[in-house]
Amino acid sequence: MTSPIRVTVWGENHHENSDRDRAGMAERYPDGMHGAIAAGLTELLGDQIQVRTATQDQPEHGLTDEVLDNTDVLTWWGHATHGQVDDKVVDKVYQRVLGGMGLLALHSAHFSKIFIKLMGTSCSLTWRNSQDTELVWTTNPGHPITEGVPHPIVIDEQEMYGEYFDIPHPDELIFISTFTGGEVFRSGCTWRRGKGKVFYFSPGDQEYPVYHHPDIKRVLANGVKWAAPDRAEIVTPAVVSQPPPVFTDRTLKENP
Repeated sequence: MTSPIRVTVWGENHHENSDRDRAGMAERYPDGMHGAIAAGLTELLGDQIQVRTATQDQPEHGLTDEVLDNTDVLTWWGHATHGQVDDKVVDKVYQRVLGGMGLLALHSAHFSKIFIKLMGTSCSLTWRNSQDTELVWTTNPGHPITEGVPHPIVIDEQEMYGEYFDIPHPDELIFISTFTGGEVFRSGCTWRRGKGKVFYFSPGDQEYPVYHHPDIKRVLANGVKWAAPDRAEIVTPAVVSQPPPVFTDRTLKENP
């Protein structure tokens, strides 16, 4: 795309406002997790993108028709209130992805309604929150999402995600992670759904300042560029009634 990539950074915005988590979140993410993700994208991509944020507590979860119609790539972070996301909004996002909009599903968004709908599986996994060190290893070094990313990325403190991860076989496996307990996890995967591209990337638990990590910011910036639509027009595939062709003097003409 030659014009700026229009990015909407969607955040659940629950932990930022809950009594239990508000103080810690204010320290780690004073502008919210969505604000930190948006700031990282702007820092690295500058005028290559136009960024807005949207949160679940806004009308229509911040994903109105106008917002989605002006979104090329949507990033999604959710955790505690997946079930409260309106199915009508999920279906709008789903149709938009099929039409060509890119989606980055981040960390616990593996259990989001939109990711499960796109994958068609339970998307379940194993987990442990005990301040594990995570090493994110590149498995596909020629992929554009890995550009400028060290091998491995070292995250000093992070929630452990482990196998078995119930997802469809990825079109591309970009990263795998290892943890203190020896666990492994397919932490960076891509799929095509309809005309759209989907990138799942797991690092980013709310209890750790992972989205300030320079290498994580680089992966997300690369992911946005990769997931941007191949064409400017985003149109959901539809059933088309196709009339039979008409040949006149060996020239194919449209049937009136």
